[in-house]
Amino acid sequence: MVLKEYRQKFYNALDVLYPQEESETFFKILSQEYLKLAAFEIPLNFQLELTEAQQIRFDQALNRLKKFEPLQYIVGTTEFYGFPFVLSPDVLIPRPETEELVEWIYTDFKDKECRVLDIGTGSGAIAVSLARILPKASITALDVSAKALKIAAENATANAVKVRFIEQDILACETLEESYDVIVSNPPYVRDLEKAEIKPNVINYEPHLALFVPDDNALLFYRKIAELALKALQPNGILYFEINQYLGEQTVSLLKNIGFSKVELRSDFAGNPRMIKAQR
Repeated sequence: MVLKEYRQKFYNALDVLYPQEESETFFKILSQEYLKLAAFEIPLNFQLELTEAQQIRFDQALNRLKKFEPLQYIVGTTEFYGFPFVLSPDVLIPRPETEELVEWIYTDFKDKECRVLDIGTGSGAIAVSLARILPKASITALDVSAKALKIAAENATANAVKVRFIEQDILACETLEESYDVIVSNPPYVRDLEKAEIKPNVINYEPHLALFVPDDNALLFYRKIAELALKALQPNGILYFEINQYLGEQTVSLLKNIGFSKVELRSDFAGNPRMIKAQR
């Protein structure tokens, strides 16, 4: 079967499951990954005869997409803040909203020497990206999952940056061992009551440990991290959070009650309250 014929088979198989634009994106990325074709080369190779091995790889990916498995897990890679990252189902897929959090920190600390701690680093997206764009920064990243830290370390190596990784359960932590100018976290914040809003590709495949919190204690990570940060941040140090869009004002109140000043709530590109900056 030639590539053009397979493309039509691919689109037909996903027709009722995904929007056409999304299916087109899937096919483009798989063609780049499996055939080593640049995007502009794909239509130039429509008459390329697929080998049996190539068709098997496409078929396997297609079957996984039919089950709503995220494409990023299928190919094992993604891009965040313009940088390459490897992924596995042990870590969340980095979101565009989180890139805005990284950009906020960069704007505040570019060209400055600073010590940064990323709590709940997952794939290392925040820590590794900051290490690349803040060359004067010293970056530490913490996570409860040894498997996540393995992926994060791979990403630090792939991006040729130095990040210190620590395996630790932040909820069981009594104190942070060092002081920092910046503490940043994108902790679990999706309440159980919000599961109905979550798409199958997320709820069935991404790690629940990094996603969900109890309905009756939705801000437990924010409270714990803020209490630790208040002691560990240098004077005028800054705490940055990605937050649950439905709990913006509650999170602001929590930080003020704990003792932070200059608490700023900012919306993401979609207009949802998504991130907070608070100064010690």
